[in-house]
Amino acid sequence: MKDRLFFVSSVNDELYYLKDTIFVKFNVKRNGFSTSKLNGGFSRNIQSVFNHHLSQENIDYLENHDVEDYLIQHCWSLNIDSDHTTGLVTLARMKNVSVVYKTFKNIEVVAITTAGVRTNASRAGDPSSYYEENGKFGTINTILLTNVRLADETLLEAFMTATEAKTVALNSLKIPSQYSNHYATGTGTDGLAVFSNLESDNILTNAGKHSKLGELIGQAVIESVKKAVRKQVWLTPKSQSNVLVRLNRYTLDINKFYDELDCDKSEFIIELQKEMKKQDNVAITSSVLNLIDEVEDNLIEKEDALVLAQNIIKENCNSYPIRKLLEYWINYFIR
Repeated sequence: MKDRLFFVSSVNDELYYLKDTIFVKFNVKRNGFSTSKLNGGFSRNIQSVFNHHLSQENIDYLENHDVEDYLIQHCWSLNIDSDHTTGLVTLARMKNVSVVYKTFKNIEVVAITTAGVRTNASRAGDPSSYYEENGKFGTINTILLTNVRLADETLLEAFMTATEAKTVALNSLKIPSQYSNHYATGTGTDGLAVFSNLESDNILTNAGKHSKLGELIGQAVIESVKKAVRKQVWLTPKSQSNVLVRLNRYTLDINKFYDELDCDKSEFIIELQKEMKKQDNVAITSSVLNLIDEVEDNLIEKEDALVLAQNIIKENCNSYPIRKLLEYWINYFIR
């Protein structure tokens, strides 16, 4: 094997880059849980795990072939034992991988993540969609390793904590679902593989949010997802601090909005570009959208939300283009 990058854990697991694949070779006996089509579910005989970038050629191939067969053939091409490995697939580039370590005393957690969220971000409960959309789909894949020993039920708890942490990362970036007006909780094709160290004498029985292990898992996954999103699709807190980005979560016919403007469209856009990143305008927009969310979730009555939203704009918004946009959103979703 070539292109060894570094040891990926305190037990000297080795991370390699192999032909658009991040490959982790275990140096200890591990038990784990994987969502992969290849040796997925619980296992005690997995010797490695990988994350693989799908080229357009691979995607075309998969339209008429089984995913498991494809992964087996990929293992053969890399001289990997397909009976003792499990692997995730994604369109995200492996060069954009994020590796995050978190430790406390003798506990270590490593999160290895790639993330694409622009075309396939969705919220649990959104209307369903086909696996592939116009040849493109986003995926958040995480490989999670710990140096301690976990029973199968604790592995599943770690899996749950890691999944919640992914949602925290996406929500903190205000990433919208592509299939509803809500924030995304993931993408439609996410993958996760979690492994513990069966050779460790340190046996932990809890990986939930009250435990130190759960805290480390949460922190590692949140940080690795946010870093991977930044590297793959350039979404950052700064890029999300934008009125138009916030409004885009609630899709409306913007052409109809412009047709009804009582001013010159080009001048309006020029002024809007000056105003859309100002922090007070972003804050006002977020406040109004929060009221729309509360109405959608039946937490606030429409009439009360309408009065509050109108007062927020009247008392705080001095920008003409921002005010016009917010009034349009309010009239459509609350009035």
